[in-house]
Amino acid sequence: MRVWLCCLIWLGWVSLSAAAEPVLDEHLRPFAPLVGKTWRGEFKNSTPDKPLFDTMRWEVALKGKAIRTRHAVNDGIYGGETLILWDPAKKQIVSYYFTTAGFRTEAAFEIKDGKFHSTEVVHGLPGGVTEVSAVSELKDGQFHVKSRRKVNDMWVDGHEVTYREVAGDTPIPVD
Repeated sequence: MRVWLCCLIWLGWVSLSAAAEPVLDEHLRPFAPLVGKTWRGEFKNSTPDKPLFDTMRWEVALKGKAIRTRHAVNDGIYGGETLILWDPAKKQIVSYYFTTAGFRTEAAFEIKDGKFHSTEVVHGLPGGVTEVSAVSELKDGQFHVKSRRKVNDMWVDGHEVTYREVAGDTPIPVD
């Protein structure tokens, strides 16, 4: 009887340990307030006639060595997935973004004054967009993102979105 009880206790401990969320790599901890949450935001240029919104989910990936984000614009007309991780060779946070439109980006992050500054190199997007620069900030429960794009060697305003947390079971249809 004692052996069975010890086995049950051990199995319970193992299952609880396996279910626990992995700890984020120390370099990724500034993103922790976003992780494990779903966010929805309306684009600044959205109108009642042509609403434009984005929904994204942030999750721990690769046993805490990365963060995975999935997002969908207007319930799936466009979307993508990103892996954010620490690159020890570059000694910086980097990301790899893949889209339903078939292009991809590689980015490097800097964290300054509580804001995330990213510079992305764009691969495979027709129309002359070669880079995207963005500043993101989590403040007062809102996540604000503002970007600029380099198009034909000229920097122009990109998108601007303010996100708010929504229910975690909100679908992110990117498949």
